[in-house]
Amino acid sequence: MAPNITKSHPTQLEDEWFRKRERTAAWLRLAFAIIAVVVIQLNPSRVARYPTLSTVVLVSFLIHSAGLVWLLWSNKFRLTSLGAITTALDIIWIGFIVISTGGTRTPFFFYYSFPVITASLRWGLRGSLPVAGIGVAIYIAIRLSLAAESISQPIGIDTLVVRSLYLFVLAGIFGYISEFEQKQNRKLLAFSRTAGQLAALQERHRITYELHDGLLQSLATMILRIESYRARSRGTETDLPGELHQLEDMARNTMSEIRHFLAGKEAVPLAPGSLMERLKDELRFLQGLGIQVLFESDPEDLDLPVELERELYYVLREALTNITRHAHPTRVAIALCQKNSRIDGSIEDNGVGADISRTVNGDRVGMASMRERIEKPGGRFEVRSSPGHGFKIVFSVPLNSSNRLAVNQ
Repeated sequence: MAPNITKSHPTQLEDEWFRKRERTAAWLRLAFAIIAVVVIQLNPSRVARYPTLSTVVLVSFLIHSAGLVWLLWSNKFRLTSLGAITTALDIIWIGFIVISTGGTRTPFFFYYSFPVITASLRWGLRGSLPVAGIGVAIYIAIRLSLAAESISQPIGIDTLVVRSLYLFVLAGIFGYISEFEQKQNRKLLAFSRTAGQLAALQERHRITYELHDGLLQSLATMILRIESYRARSRGTETDLPGELHQLEDMARNTMSEIRHFLAGKEAVPLAPGSLMERLKDELRFLQGLGIQVLFESDPEDLDLPVELERELYYVLREALTNITRHAHPTRVAIALCQKNSRIDGSIEDNGVGADISRTVNGDRVGMASMRERIEKPGGRFEVRSSPGHGFKIVFSVPLNSSNRLAVNQ
């Protein structure tokens, strides 16, 4: 009997492939059963010696085949236990069909190929070759039994050998093809799992950057401003209402971003064309902390694609927030220059600086996010710093990168 070789935990895709193969085999079995009944009706002399046996075998085989089709289509049978049982029943039924329809001279010898093919589809060579051997053994036993009892004139030894070889060759071909297909399917499943894991990793990566550059930076800016206002409110309260109004607007915008994020919508950190306005607001805050700010823009009003404007805003805000929190500078210089098909920019401070190897190559989300947002659309990002000599970020981005950004986001 063919070995029951099944996987303990097949994936949904593997189970679907197996189910399709079993359904195809079930319909093919039903077609064989119908053909056998039709052939016998057209030539009743084939069952003259065993009419009752032939009728019982053909009718039961037809009912068995139709029942399997129904079970498979209604999903009322466990596929893991179906293969070995149906293979064994197919071999037994075909053996009785051969005996009751003319012995070794039956027109249904090729029916032995059916369990061979289905076994190869289920188990490859490990299933097809043993099933072919069982079929040949039954066929030889029928031939020797008929010859010994002189019931009818059996086929010659040469025909028996050729038919036996036919079954083994068929088993080898279909078994090899089936194993090759199964190996390819396993590779496809492995690629599918890898692609799924990579997609999940990229999505996690994107969410991390969106949270860090959007929501967390907004909250960090709010904290810095609250700390600044608290310190300044000790001396004067002239600007306090306006500053509190800015904090209120920032809190509302942050809440809106959170709602968009939870709804799976794209965050909109700034309105189109408002980059310069938002950047000047950030710089006014730095001036309020006593930091000298130098800002140059050529032209004064930049005309940038919406997607690129969004990325630059995240990069500039991240850099300014880091300067405020960590650099402790007295001067910050920002330069933006839009010319031809590129925009070049730089941010420089005279703060405490840092070790480039630790800051850039380390696992710092902010720096990695800035670099990726510039390099993703084909830009260039460079960081220069050393302890005690401030920080300088230089970048250059092509203006025709908006389509690539829209695809990647």
